[in-house]
Amino acid sequence: MRTILFDFGGTLDCPRHWLDRFLSHYHDVGIVVTRPALDLAFEAATRNAYRSAAQLRDFRLAELLHYLVSSQLAFLRDSRPALQWSVDLADPAMAVDLTNRISHSFLEESRRGLARSREVLAKLSRTFAIGVVSNFYGNLDRILSEAGFDGIVSAIADSGQLGIYKPDPRIYEAALARLSAEAATTMMVGDSLDKDCAPAKALGMGTVWLRHREATEPPDSALADFTISDLAELQDLICRIT
Repeated sequence: MRTILFDFGGTLDCPRHWLDRFLSHYHDVGIVVTRPALDLAFEAATRNAYRSAAQLRDFRLAELLHYLVSSQLAFLRDSRPALQWSVDLADPAMAVDLTNRISHSFLEESRRGLARSREVLAKLSRTFAIGVVSNFYGNLDRILSEAGFDGIVSAIADSGQLGIYKPDPRIYEAALARLSAEAATTMMVGDSLDKDCAPAKALGMGTVWLRHREATEPPDSALADFTISDLAELQDLICRIT
């Protein structure tokens, strides 16, 4: 093995899906929303961000999170005829305060996770070429640089820049091309069996599933050659298989 590709959200920043993380932070500020209801807001905000990739190109992580939370809250506010909230989302001052609190707590959690991941990837980068493949918003290079990954990550395949989204295998092929790497000597590490492991495995890569604590064992877990619960386990895993 010569190359390792990583997913970003839910993998490098924190070993939890962004939706589950947002749900916890919403509950912390008193917005007791169900996961299905927040999922609708999450998806709507994500679609808006994908369409606005050019606008978000220079956003740092703090700015991106503020944009996403603001969009989510606007969606929830407009859903109020069907869903009742414990806070007044129609109050502009309240909406700004909640946006700031949720995005800040999410940001601090991400910074802690990125610092831990940076240590893991820094060690691996002494032996392997490192790439990141993510469905993101065109500014992942900016965010990784801000988090101190310069000199560690050699290539980034950001769907917002490429216009290709996982699980489309072409986003993985773009990452391999940028690293001058072969699929047969590459391992993909990510938290999604469908979006990370399945397309990587179809291209001939080894696959490592970062299993979240909320995850239940799915019937297609065979898509992952190996399963870990923390990136810190990766170094020992690689030592055993190489």
